[in-house]
Amino acid sequence: MLTPLEQKVLAAVQRDIPIVPRPYRQLAETVGIDEQRLIDILANLCARGVVRRFGATLRHQKSGYAANAMTAWRVPEAQIAAVGKNMAAHRAVTHCYRRDPAGSWPYNLYTMIHGSSEAACRETARKLSEKTGIAEFRLLFSRRELKKTSMVYFPDLP
Repeated sequence: MLTPLEQKVLAAVQRDIPIVPRPYRQLAETVGIDEQRLIDILANLCARGVVRRFGATLRHQKSGYAANAMTAWRVPEAQIAAVGKNMAAHRAVTHCYRRDPAGSWPYNLYTMIHGSSEAACRETARKLSEKTGIAEFRLLFSRRELKKTSMVYFPDLP
């Protein structure tokens, strides 16, 4: 169960974090507490497993990337952790995760590759394939972004 103050802290951090030298101080001010108290509450929520991670949403078009491709890879299960770690380390990859294959779709590792063009994304996939030895993959290029928002758990709190 969350306290009202914990709910306010979560409401503050579920939105965009301000790009300022002391973002937690600014967020703490919106909650009405000091910066260290906000950090302590967040640390406690993480320790309790209420908050699992903080993540950034890359708005790739605004970042100068003209193309992105969800790339599905067919990786032997015994290699999935090592291959995933290797692929996730590439600077053009923003997401990397494992999923179970389904039906006639045998792919189990997915990376989101960003590039200046579709050709650049293909070249990154080729390099990742060569580096990891994973030859079977499919590139699925984004054609239109329909939604890119984060979950809001406490919409009515300041």
